[in-house]
Formats: sequence, C-alpha cells, structure tokens
Amino acid sequence: MRTLTLLTILFSQITLYSQEFVSKAWVADQGDGTYKNPILHADYSDPDICRVGDDFYMTASSFNVAPGLPVLHSRDLVNWKLIGYALDRQPPFDHFSKPQHGNGVWAPAIRYHNGEFYIYYGDPDFGIYMVKAKDPAGPWEPPVLVEEGKGLIDPCPLWDDDGKAYLVHAFAGSRASIKSILVVKPMNPEGTEVTGAGKLVFDGHDEHPTVEGTKFYKRNGYYYIFAPAGGVSTGWQLAMRAKDPYGPYEARVVMDQGKTDINGPHQGGWVELDSGESWFVHFQDKEAYGRIVHLQPMQWKNDWPVIGEDPDGDGNGQPVMSYKKPDVGKTYPVETPVDSDEFDGNDINLQWQWHANPKATWAFANPAEGKLRLFTDRLPEDSENLWAAPNLLLQKFPAEEFTATTKLKFHPNPKLENEKAGLLVMGMSYAYIALESKGDEIYIKQVICDDAEHGKPEEVSETVKLKGNEVQFRLEVDKGGQCTFSYSTNGRRFKTLGETFRAVPGKWIGAKVGLFAVRDTRINDSGFADIDWFRID
Repeated sequence: MRTLTLLTILFSQITLYSQEFVSKAWVADQGDGTYKNPILHADYSDPDICRVGDDFYMTASSFNVAPGLPVLHSRDLVNWKLIGYALDRQPPFDHFSKPQHGNGVWAPAIRYHNGEFYIYYGDPDFGIYMVKAKDPAGPWEPPVLVEEGKGLIDPCPLWDDDGKAYLVHAFAGSRASIKSILVVKPMNPEGTEVTGAGKLVFDGHDEHPTVEGTKFYKRNGYYYIFAPAGGVSTGWQLAMRAKDPYGPYEARVVMDQGKTDINGPHQGGWVELDSGESWFVHFQDKEAYGRIVHLQPMQWKNDWPVIGEDPDGDGNGQPVMSYKKPDVGKTYPVETPVDSDEFDGNDINLQWQWHANPKATWAFANPAEGKLRLFTDRLPEDSENLWAAPNLLLQKFPAEEFTATTKLKFHPNPKLENEKAGLLVMGMSYAYIALESKGDEIYIKQVICDDAEHGKPEEVSETVKLKGNEVQFRLEVDKGGQCTFSYSTNGRRFKTLGETFRAVPGKWIGAKVGLFAVRDTRINDSGFADIDWFRID
C-alpha cells in the first residue's frame, strides 16, 4: 500500500456523487432543458472526455501545479463535479518542487480500456507519460514513462479491434525544433511503451500551422485524428480520416469561429450517446480567465464530423452559445465544481492546488477548529517576488464576475519581521491584500507586482495598521478581470484598499485566486494563519 502523504490527506479523492454543489458565480444549466456556454467558465485547458456507460469523465492540462490532472464527472455533459486528480505529485519530484511555470502536464487524453481508465499526457521536457486506475476518482497508479524525449506532446492512444495499440502525438518546436506535424507510433497492448518509430501522418506547415492536441478514434471503418491548428486564441478544429492508422489521411476544417464571438474554438474530445447524438467539448481562450470549456452538438455527414451549427451547410461548423441539453435519457440535478470552502471537514475541497509539489509543513486541515492552518514558508533565496514561491494555494477563476471573501486570523512569530499572509490574484503580474508583521504590530497592505515573471519588484499601493490580528479580505472581479481589494474588521463594512488591478494570465494558464503565507528569513518556529473559510459569490 502506498504511504499516505499530506497531499493525499488534504486532497481527498473520495467520490461523493450524492452531494451536489451549485456555484453562486456560474451555472451552465438554464433549468429549462437548455444550457449555455461555457459549460465550465474556468481554466480547464485542453479538455478531453470519455464515456463509460451513463457516466462521462473529463481531464485537462494542469501544467506545473499539484495535485495535477483533474478528473471531472458528469451524467449529462452539462453539470460537472471535480472528483479527484490523477497526479498527487508530478515527476520528476525534485524538479517540480519549484514552480515550473508553463511546463509539466500538457494536453492529456483520457480513455477507458479493458476495465481501466488511462490518461496519457506529454511533458515537453521529459516525454510522454501514462497513468491508470480502476476508479476514476482514484487511487491512480504512479506515472509510467511511455516514451522519453523532449518536445513530445499532446498524445492520445487507440486500441484497435484486433488488439493492436497505437499512439498519436505532436511536437513542441521549443524543445524538439520541429512542429506542425503529427506522427503515429505502435504501442504494446498494455499501453506502457511505444514499440517502433513514428510514421509521419500529417504535415500542417502549408495550411494548418501549429497542428497539435491530437485525439484518436475509430468509427465506421475509418481512423480519425481530431486536432486543432492555427494557435490557441486564433485557431480552428481539424478532422482527419483514413482507412489505415498510418494513413494516408485526408483532412478538413470542421469548426472555426465563423460569425461568432468565440475565438479559437478547438482542442477537445468527442463522445457518442445511446440516443445517437454526438457531442464535442473544446476550449476558448479568454485571456485572464484561461481556456474555458464549451460543449457543442456534433453531427456526422458522409462520415465527416460537423461541430456546432452549420448555417451555410459547407461542413464547417461554428460554436453555439445556447442549445438543448444532450439526450441522455434522464434529467439530472444542477451541479458545478466546488469553488467555496468552509474548511469544516477532514480535508480541504478539491479545487485547491499548489504551485509546485508541496512540502508537508505548508498546510494542515484542522477539523477540530473547522479551519485551515497555513504556516509561513521561507521564500527561495533567489526570489524577487512571489513568482518563485511554490506554496501558493490557489484555484481557478470560476466566472467572468465574482467576489471572493475569506476570514483569517494571523499569528506571526514575534521574533520575525515581514511574515505575511493574505488573499492573492496570481498571474504573470499579480496583486494581493495581506497582513504583514512589524515587530509586535500587524499591518494590512495592498500590493501590486507588474511583470513578476521577469523579476520586477512588488510595489505597495496602500498600508493601514490593524488593531488585533483577525480580518476579512475581499476580492471583487468585474468584467475584463478588473480586481478590487477590500477588508473588514467586523464582517459587515468593507473598506477598499489600494489600486484597482487588471488580472492577467499566467504561463499558459488563466489567472488564479487563493491564499498564501510567506516569510523571508529562516526560523525554527514559523508563524501561521488560520483560515476560517473562503467563499465565492
């Protein structure tokens, strides 16, 4: 039996299908038999999906954060629940003990085969990995390196009717020095290693640059590769088909922006229902909000997929913003991924992720007190700001407009200066409101750091002295990612502090919101903050 770690204690992967959470910030189910896009107004980048009986499962890129490879569950493709993660920590463990912004888990594929769930993902610096489990809520087995190499990305397996297995993937030019091509390789039936050299099956240089994000299917005697091209925010969705897994493939565009406002609609997965309906999930890049998830109806015409609506009948669809819900034979309760947390149980909720593989001393659930305790951790010696801090406990932006409020009590070590704990909006630039210790006094500071990625220093916008050590912090996010910070000492009246900050993306991710506790000196008894609750409205 694998040894339990703090991570598996804090991030329980118990499936709780009977408990529905409904966000106060974003709900896609409109309650009248229709839904609106996005189905998830959160940064589940590069989504992929599979169906097992009456259940649907989705995963997405998680890059450098831990736990990684989120696993979501739905019974109607509209209402989703986050049920766990396939990676407790990311290998190589020492490498990912420091923030590796934009690296790590790229564009996974989830499949069900012979009674087990498989997820394949590419790490652009180390190779293609596979994890598997009998229960999608976990536990998942340790990652297996299917193929070592730099720049091998966006893999997807296919087990054929004759028992043979194949793997398709793309290349990251930043590591491999080649890009815009797709290859198919043979795998052993267990799916644990490739067994031969790849065959070039598609070259997108002329008409479909930056082709990537592959998904592999078989239908009606055809092998299909679904793949996006044209770039994250400007691209389109391709489908390719052939009678042999190694081609030759013919290709066509099956969805683009068309006359809609949905930029770059592409990269996702297809499922077919017992009712005969087909559906496709994909992302849209929305800058600070990340790559949010849309659901499109899909039809087959002459053995070609047409995604979304096709008003001119040319076989190239465009996204829908609202549509009737999928015909799954039943109606299920409204449900969304959890975004608030009262910290009342034995585990904190699943939406939280660290910015690197965690240390056991960063945080403890405290069920007796109904609080989360964050101990301050020393910033890396070479850090210029929080960009290098691994102990940021963050979650995705859950909607275009929302309010996040948290209550905390600060217990700094009186022997230290400059311990701080607070509420953070993190991206390549960031801002926060925090309590900071100065001797036996505590101050509230609102801080902005522009261009944190390149080591620019923080700037204090405004400071006030706090009487006592308990406070509520609030973040209000308006359209366009406009962020306003405020505080309250009585929980009723909030005072705005500092300047408005416009949230910006992180490295290949949207902005995130959450908690942190740091110090800049070494001590054998660090201070801490007790977080009473964190609520999204």
